[in-house]
Amino acid sequence: MDAFYASVELLRYPELRGRPVVIGGGQAHQPRWATDPATGERRRQFATLRGYAGRGVATTATYEARALGVNSAMGLMKAAARAPDAVLLPVDFDEYRKYSRLFKAAVRAIAPRVEDRGIDEIYIDLTDVVAGRLPIDEDTDPDDAERNIWWCAREVASELKLAVRAATGLSCSVGLAANKLTAKLASELDKPDGLTIVAPSGYAARMAPLAVRRLNGVGPKSAAKLARLGIATIGELAQADRGWLAQQFGPSYGTWLADAARGIDERPVVTESEPKSISRETTFERDLHAMRDKAQLSRIFTALCEQVAADLLRKRYAGRTIGIKLRFEDFVTVTRDRTLAQAVADAGSIRRAAGECLKRVDLARRIRLLGVRVGSLEPVVDGSEATLLERGI
Repeated sequence: MDAFYASVELLRYPELRGRPVVIGGGQAHQPRWATDPATGERRRQFATLRGYAGRGVATTATYEARALGVNSAMGLMKAAARAPDAVLLPVDFDEYRKYSRLFKAAVRAIAPRVEDRGIDEIYIDLTDVVAGRLPIDEDTDPDDAERNIWWCAREVASELKLAVRAATGLSCSVGLAANKLTAKLASELDKPDGLTIVAPSGYAARMAPLAVRRLNGVGPKSAAKLARLGIATIGELAQADRGWLAQQFGPSYGTWLADAARGIDERPVVTESEPKSISRETTFERDLHAMRDKAQLSRIFTALCEQVAADLLRKRYAGRTIGIKLRFEDFVTVTRDRTLAQAVADAGSIRRAAGECLKRVDLARRIRLLGVRVGSLEPVVDGSEATLLERGI
């Protein structure tokens, strides 16, 4: 999905279209209604980044804000220096999850083999859909047959884009390729509202000039090391000797680099996967003290437990391991876990177990971040009322 959170917000606030908008920060930045003294007309007033002070982080931004140098995961104070007049909106995950469900349902109605990769991204295996639409002709020239496959795949991809827009009012970008790695890369080349096809025969020409950092799996440290070795582009990486890459990066990662640069990826689309844990966490606008800010911390702690419980309910899981995460003012992070005899899913049980974990932490330092996690998940298979009530669902 294209700038997903920001795009959802533009559906709610269409008057912001064409303006730089940044999503992040706390609920204090909610739009407010005000009356124009000159016209008497009621209008929404929006907060901007100008004068922002705090530790909030940009979750995402519209393309207009990105053009000003604001990117995801950037501190809002740094974003304010680059785009002081950009509109600042708080995140609304309930709304984003609603639109996530809508776009995924629209896709599955056409192509049901879907791998969920988060709230705004999926992989789709179109093999069966395309095969079902191809004409059966054993005398077709192999080159013509391949062209027919990609032509048909483009048709399906176009239908998917139209279906997503009809269901949500939002645009998405599709990368169409023979494997997941190439499709992921292709989906990012022509945003927003792109449809990019990279057939195996065209991989080298399209990808060779791109920076190695564009490969999903090459991080900043690997890219820096490759640069020191004289490799800056995917094409240069593809020319590197496999054995040499294995010597430089180890057998496993070196082999992966060699394959990725050549567009080789054998991973299947995985349609079923079980989450290992469900968690919620928040970073405070200012560091909080366990005693002086006890009431505020208690409210936040309870809210996190309630949010995790709501996530468990929605996904129909219960868990036996309850954990907490704290990051202190000096950026030291600690975790504590407790395993229960029986899986739970209700906010009260999670709060009690998480509270026991909290008692095992020295709270002398001020707290920067607080999180709650439920692990050792078990699917709630029996939907009977008794079972759901027993587990607090």
